[in-house]
Amino acid sequence: MSTGQASLRRLHAVVHGSVQGVNFRAFTRRKALEQGLTGWVRNLHDGTVETVAEGSEEALKIFEEFLHTGSPSASVIRVTAEWSDATEEFTDFQVRYF
Repeated sequence: MSTGQASLRRLHAVVHGSVQGVNFRAFTRRKALEQGLTGWVRNLHDGTVETVAEGSEEALKIFEEFLHTGSPSASVIRVTAEWSDATEEFTDFQVRYF
Protein backbone atom coordinates (compact mmCIF):
# COMPACT_ATOMS: atom_id res chain seq x y z
CA MET A 1 0.00 0.00 0.00
CA SER A 2 1.48 3.35 -1.08
CA THR A 3 1.04 6.48 1.01
CA GLY A 4 3.18 8.70 -1.23
CA GLN A 5 1.79 10.67 -4.14
CA ALA A 6 -1.88 9.97 -3.52
CA SER A 7 -1.76 11.65 -0.11
CA LEU A 8 -0.23 14.89 -1.39
CA ARG A 9 -2.59 17.81 -1.88
CA ARG A 10 -2.38 21.27 -3.42
CA LEU A 11 -3.75 24.49 -1.95
CA HIS A 12 -4.16 27.60 -4.10
CA ALA A 13 -5.10 30.61 -1.97
CA VAL A 14 -5.52 34.36 -2.39
CA VAL A 15 -5.29 36.50 0.75
CA HIS A 16 -7.25 39.77 0.83
CA GLY A 17 -6.68 42.70 3.17
CA SER A 18 -3.68 44.78 4.19
CA VAL A 19 -1.19 42.09 3.24
CA GLN A 20 1.46 43.81 1.12
CA GLY A 21 4.40 45.72 2.60
CA VAL A 22 3.99 43.93 5.95
CA ASN A 23 6.40 40.99 5.46
CA PHE A 24 3.49 38.70 4.60
CA ARG A 25 5.42 36.81 1.91
CA ALA A 26 8.45 36.22 4.16
CA PHE A 27 6.27 34.92 7.01
CA THR A 28 4.32 32.77 4.55
CA ARG A 29 7.52 31.22 3.18
CA ARG A 30 8.78 30.55 6.70
CA LYS A 31 5.50 28.84 7.67
CA ALA A 32 5.51 26.76 4.48
CA LEU A 33 9.06 25.59 5.12
CA GLU A 34 8.17 24.76 8.76
CA GLN A 35 5.39 22.54 7.44
CA GLY A 36 7.57 20.90 4.77
CA LEU A 37 5.57 22.39 1.90
CA THR A 38 6.68 23.26 -1.61
CA GLY A 39 5.32 25.99 -3.86
CA TRP A 40 5.42 29.77 -3.96
CA VAL A 41 3.94 33.05 -2.73
CA ARG A 42 3.69 36.39 -4.57
CA ASN A 43 2.07 39.82 -4.43
CA LEU A 44 -0.59 40.54 -7.03
CA HIS A 45 -1.20 43.95 -8.61
CA ASP A 46 -4.60 44.28 -6.92
CA GLY A 47 -3.05 44.32 -3.42
CA THR A 48 -3.70 40.67 -2.60
CA VAL A 49 -1.18 37.90 -1.98
CA GLU A 50 -1.41 34.63 -3.90
CA THR A 51 0.13 31.33 -2.86
CA VAL A 52 0.27 27.79 -4.17
CA ALA A 53 1.48 25.13 -1.77
CA GLU A 54 1.76 21.37 -1.94
CA GLY A 55 2.25 18.78 0.78
CA SER A 56 0.29 16.65 3.20
CA GLU A 57 -3.30 17.67 3.85
CA GLU A 58 -2.52 18.09 7.55
CA ALA A 59 0.38 20.48 6.84
CA LEU A 60 -1.70 22.41 4.31
CA LYS A 61 -4.53 22.87 6.83
CA ILE A 62 -2.06 24.39 9.29
CA PHE A 63 -0.69 26.58 6.50
CA GLU A 64 -4.20 27.70 5.45
CA GLU A 65 -5.02 28.57 9.08
CA PHE A 66 -1.86 30.71 9.19
CA LEU A 67 -2.97 32.59 6.06
CA HIS A 68 -6.02 33.90 7.94
CA THR A 69 -3.63 35.79 10.28
CA GLY A 70 -0.35 36.18 8.39
CA SER A 71 2.47 38.37 9.61
CA PRO A 72 2.08 40.42 12.81
CA SER A 73 1.51 43.65 10.84
CA ALA A 74 -1.00 42.16 8.39
CA SER A 75 -4.74 42.66 8.51
CA VAL A 76 -6.42 39.78 6.68
CA ILE A 77 -10.01 40.33 5.56
CA ARG A 78 -10.58 36.97 3.86
CA VAL A 79 -8.84 34.03 2.24
CA THR A 80 -10.19 32.29 -0.83
CA ALA A 81 -8.86 28.75 -1.17
CA GLU A 82 -9.11 25.97 -3.72
CA TRP A 83 -7.93 22.42 -3.03
CA SER A 84 -6.81 19.89 -5.62
CA ASP A 85 -4.41 17.00 -6.08
CA ALA A 86 -0.71 17.87 -6.00
CA THR A 87 1.18 18.11 -9.27
CA GLU A 88 4.56 17.73 -7.54
CA GLU A 89 6.07 20.35 -9.86
CA PHE A 90 7.94 22.22 -7.08
CA THR A 91 11.16 21.35 -5.27
CA ASP A 92 11.12 24.14 -2.66
CA PHE A 93 9.03 27.10 -1.51
CA GLN A 94 9.89 30.47 -3.04
CA VAL A 95 8.87 34.10 -2.95
CA ARG A 96 8.06 35.00 -6.54
CA TYR A 97 8.34 38.44 -8.08
CA PHE A 98 6.83 39.85 -11.27
